[in-house]
Amino acid sequence: MLLANAVQIGRPWVEIEVFDRIRDIPLFDADVADEGDPPAVAALRAAIRSSDAVVIATPEYNYGVPGVLKNALDWVSLPPGEGGLEGKPVAIMGASTSILGTARAQTQLRSLFVFTRSHVVNFPEVFVTRAATRFDSSGALTDRVATMLVGHLLTSLVALTHQLNGAAS
Repeated sequence: MLLANAVQIGRPWVEIEVFDRIRDIPLFDADVADEGDPPAVAALRAAIRSSDAVVIATPEYNYGVPGVLKNALDWVSLPPGEGGLEGKPVAIMGASTSILGTARAQTQLRSLFVFTRSHVVNFPEVFVTRAATRFDSSGALTDRVATMLVGHLLTSLVALTHQLNGAAS
């Protein structure tokens, strides 16, 4: 729901193409990877390579990154230098029912992006806490501060993207 809201918040000045097929990605297996990318992995790599930047919205499970997201990132980060994440600007946000939001999951994601040499937006950090109370029954983000922070995160991502591309922001 948070990502769907980011799509709406970013319009019309940023286009976010949602890739929501990571559930179709098989468990990472180096032997399978040696034979070539499965179709879902190839689609994710293509989406990342063709993008100017990446936005990740994540929940937090058991104090960390959900396995399906970690698995997808493992696939596209290997072999090093070929996944499309290298040098790519990345924004991370998350929503969770806990009081800490997704602070631990986002910390893990930030460390994963060191390996890919991606440029993660450092501020603002968007942790939607107690998410069950922050979205209405239609999935709309109702928290003004969280909505503002998502907008600032997207603005920071655009600025970082322009900076990395050598354009004036």
